[in-house]
Amino acid sequence: MAQSLWRLGAIELAALIARKEVSCVEATLSVLDRIAEANRQVNALAEVMPAEALAAAEAADRAMAGGGAIGPLHGVPVTVKVNVDTAGHATTDGIVAARSHVAQTDSPLVASLRAAGAVIVGRSNTPAFSLRWFTDNDLHGRTLNPFDPSVTPGGSSGGAAAAVATGMGAIAHGNDYGGSIRYPAWACGVVGLRTTVGRIPSYRASAPNRTLTHQMMSVQGPLTRSVADARLALQVMARGSPLDPQWVPAPLESASAPWPLKVAVFKRHAAFDADPSVVAAIEQAAAWLAAAGCEVEELEPPHFEEGARLWRQLVMDDLRRGGQPAIETMGDEAVRSALRGYMQPLTPLDRDQTLEAFSRRFNIARDWAVFLDRHPVLLMPNSWQRQFRIDADHAPADEVDRLVAAQSPLLGTAMLGLPGLAVPTGMSGDLPAGVQLVAGRFREDLALRAGEIIERAANFSALETLSPAKP
Repeated sequence: MAQSLWRLGAIELAALIARKEVSCVEATLSVLDRIAEANRQVNALAEVMPAEALAAAEAADRAMAGGGAIGPLHGVPVTVKVNVDTAGHATTDGIVAARSHVAQTDSPLVASLRAAGAVIVGRSNTPAFSLRWFTDNDLHGRTLNPFDPSVTPGGSSGGAAAAVATGMGAIAHGNDYGGSIRYPAWACGVVGLRTTVGRIPSYRASAPNRTLTHQMMSVQGPLTRSVADARLALQVMARGSPLDPQWVPAPLESASAPWPLKVAVFKRHAAFDADPSVVAAIEQAAAWLAAAGCEVEELEPPHFEEGARLWRQLVMDDLRRGGQPAIETMGDEAVRSALRGYMQPLTPLDRDQTLEAFSRRFNIARDWAVFLDRHPVLLMPNSWQRQFRIDADHAPADEVDRLVAAQSPLLGTAMLGLPGLAVPTGMSGDLPAGVQLVAGRFREDLALRAGEIIERAANFSALETLSPAKP
């Protein structure tokens, strides 16, 4: 039993521990053994924490023996990203110059995981400054996609996605500014939940000043191997903190859960080239939702192309002031090159143009709110193209423009601060396929509900595909 505990999801493992059928130490040792085997192959974890993890597991076992109350993740091994503060560890964000920047306190979500009883076994890799859809940096090296090392595992939470896909923890923490949870989850065949801005507290004592677009668009969230585990992780991570004044104590489940669920399906746009595998995944997911009783209708969300363009303009202009100098000084060549490619075609907006752009964002958000009121779930791609080849953002400007355009389903929704759920649908050739489900603000419950329908029908497991259990 102990040898195979690393295969279990968070809910199943937590239940076994609560019933005292396995110990927290046994669960942790099983995952640490799996990390020792799998991390050599994919380099998902930039830091492994065996001594600290075992000490936490032993303390968790003692708490159970003493009859104390246990949390929903008691003894469950998890990972957190190297760009959030974890007390006693360097918040490197993949930057060589930050390797000695040791955090003195935990970020709120790390504290929430610990309070729920989770055992942090390692910290996942990210590109320098967490800025690319590829996970590679001069400090921690390259994370590989466990399905195909020639394509990206996604970014910036590529380490988190590769770790959870290969059994190095039941839950991985990630964050999403322009697709950094959803894209790696899709690329590695796992579930990734981008939450609503204000749902999970975001704060780093090591970098407390957040730029305006970061405040408006960047969120924390989980990557897991099942929708149910994503829901559980959301419940844990959403614990409030005064350190993030945007946090909202919104209910995780709403009484207004309409059925039959109306689902808008968006699978093509004249301005973007859609790979056949992407369209096929959307059509299959739509058929599964219709078979389950959902009302499915093909519709295009409002201002889709404009919203994606606006994300790029606002974020890159914000970075010119709030990030580019540090990136050019401390970033590795990969992230400097990527940033130049992302910025190259953009003319910076002046003061009045910037204010007008933020006004336009508000109007687009209103039209999306009306759209999602009529169709509470939107089914669409994570990316219009298959997983990019490694370092595809180191290319001529026109190729980088096509790469960014392919990510428009990630960008427009991030620009509005909306939640999105990446759910795998199976395999397309040698690579995972999947879809994205978008809902209104603080309606993660609707995306999760639709995601469970797709998950049941797909019956897909990245872990079993990569490492099938022995009979």
